[in-house]
Amino acid sequence: MAIQRILIVDDSPTERYYLTDILVKNGFSVSVAENGEEALAKIKADKPQLILMDVVMPGANGFQVTRSIARDPELQDVPVIICSSKNQETDRIWGLRQGARDYLVKPVDAAELLAKIAALDT
Repeated sequence: MAIQRILIVDDSPTERYYLTDILVKNGFSVSVAENGEEALAKIKADKPQLILMDVVMPGANGFQVTRSIARDPELQDVPVIICSSKNQETDRIWGLRQGARDYLVKPVDAAELLAKIAALDT
């Protein structure tokens, strides 16, 4: 099933705008959440087909929210791609161990992001 609806979870208005702009221009429907708690509420209310997750946010961080999604039987089929400024290999491995399908380092490259989304569609 082709991915159409994407939830962006990021506390930075600039990042949300940047990612939304890339995705909308490429035909995706985008919703946003500013923190982990808001993200979980939105996911449960209207399940997206993909989640782009920041790590460093107030409240629950992206690793914790990703783990919550991965452990929830109703949500675990929604892929999460972590988009973070944390660029250490240990961060990437930890993110994947929490249940993320992929890990991108900010600033996110538009072509790389679109390629990762396309790879999930197969």
